[in-house]
Amino acid sequence: MNTNATIFQFEKDFAGALYCIPMAVRRKLDLCGVKVSLKQWNHFSLDERELLVAQACDTPVEIDDYGRYVAGVIENRTHQPAQLLDRDDGAEWNDTNSVPERVVDYSMERDVTPPTPAQWAALSPLQRFAIFKLTRPGHSNENFEPAMREFGLI
Repeated sequence: MNTNATIFQFEKDFAGALYCIPMAVRRKLDLCGVKVSLKQWNHFSLDERELLVAQACDTPVEIDDYGRYVAGVIENRTHQPAQLLDRDDGAEWNDTNSVPERVVDYSMERDVTPPTPAQWAALSPLQRFAIFKLTRPGHSNENFEPAMREFGLI
């Protein structure tokens, strides 16, 4: 199975038909530094969305290729230039040695036991990214607990 193409159970309702941007694509967009709004995403064809889910985006070359491809799709579909952001190398969520403080704090605020360092290390990079993304300040993040359950953390 291509781990780049994973759509988690907790996001199937809204991402299964690719109406919303799944975590697998959000991770890749962060890695390549291209912003895609939901409005832009909804201008993409289903084939383009499926390709963005499936396309590899792990090595520096793949990340550059992914960024160029998605920027081209944005420009072709919306006739506007892609908005570029600083690339996120995943330093916080990719660190398997410690659970990010943000994840611990967010868990405790919701009376959820935070992942142990061993549990955190055992997660896939995409699972760590999803948990980290679901702890963003200022977002309701209804899928935090479903994701924690799906990943066997609670």
